[in-house]
Amino acid sequence: MTRPPAPRRPVPCRRTARRDPPRCERKFAPARFDDLSADGVFCGCASIFGAADLGGDLVEPGAFAGSLARRGAAGVKLLFQHDPAEPIGVWDEIVEDARGLRVRGRLMPEVARAREVLALMRAGALDGLSIGFRPVKARTDPRTGIRRLIEVDLWEISIVTFPMLPEARIGEVKRLEQAALAAIRRATALVRAG
Repeated sequence: MTRPPAPRRPVPCRRTARRDPPRCERKFAPARFDDLSADGVFCGCASIFGAADLGGDLVEPGAFAGSLARRGAAGVKLLFQHDPAEPIGVWDEIVEDARGLRVRGRLMPEVARAREVLALMRAGALDGLSIGFRPVKARTDPRTGIRRLIEVDLWEISIVTFPMLPEARIGEVKRLEQAALAAIRRATALVRAG
């Protein structure tokens, strides 16, 4: 009598074999996409200074300065759901302002996942931003338990489903094609009107 073969163990998929930077942490912020265009350009705030997130972290002004000086926007990855195997675009600008970490990114239409993300952003199904970082200098308030992030090494900023920082929003998504078309129509109307 022969025994049936033992069930085979499932092969780990790409997502279960994910390799993250050592000690990399993530903080989520909801985003609102006012306009979207085929080119996928959007702007917003990936982190708000002085606002504690749902995980009890508060980013201090200047926390990103050293990292941005070393890496610049081009050195920070634009990922989908923090998956290092899912780059979906590039950051054209990342700067600290009085409010927090301002970003301007561009989804790559040549990448299938970026096209899917753009469609989900248009539908309102994806509305969050999240930073992936390594804390360099932080202190925890023993009274409140809030961890103040004084300096962080910013690795990536992702478009995500679930945000942790309700105050951080994407404030502007550029609809470049429609704005240009509207300007052409206005100019044409002025020429015709004489």
